[in-house]
Amino acid sequence: MSTSEAVGAGDSHRRSAVHTRRAELLDRLCELFLAEGFAHFTLDDLAGRLRCSKSTLYTLASSKEQLSVRVVGHYFKRATANIERRVETATDVRLRMRAYLDAAAEELRPASRRFIDDMAANPATRATYEANAAAAADRVRSLIKEGLDRGVFREVDAALVGEMVGLTITAIQRGEIGERTGLSDAEAFAALSQFLVGGLSAPQGPGGETRHAHTTEET
Repeated sequence: MSTSEAVGAGDSHRRSAVHTRRAELLDRLCELFLAEGFAHFTLDDLAGRLRCSKSTLYTLASSKEQLSVRVVGHYFKRATANIERRVETATDVRLRMRAYLDAAAEELRPASRRFIDDMAANPATRATYEANAAAAADRVRSLIKEGLDRGVFREVDAALVGEMVGLTITAIQRGEIGERTGLSDAEAFAALSQFLVGGLSAPQGPGGETRHAHTTEET
């Protein structure tokens, strides 16, 4: 190996080590935010809780506001990746629908009410929050359309159901469902999963085959 190659390899190793340390720090911040919220923390508080220097935190973001946005974004990016890994293992669209919403419930379960409230109260993090809710609603709409195309979901207006699901997901993530029902966000997602999969599944014939419902009424 030449000297230049050795230097290049050393630089690559250092960049990889820095990336790993930052990812680990983001994960630790994420767990802290989920458990306790973030609005009340100062950078000094966070440095003390994580036992690192403020300069280390500044490698992630230049201010507390930007750090909050980055950590919230990291949480949703990590949650989305975990959810999609669960979805990929299911071959039937009904199972994918259930896997998606059940996994969403599981990812939300560690999120304290204070974390949810802090996200909603901060315009910068609320934008990330609402974008994630919109993406989740779009994902459910695509699963509904796939189920209709495959004939395993009963004939419904996919756009209308998708809109209803989107509004429900937004209401869950804003805390409105929890306030009205007493359910946690995770419990609300689990209930939505059961309602959707059970309500959309097409009726089956005596032999277990799917029967396509007709909307024309008999007279």
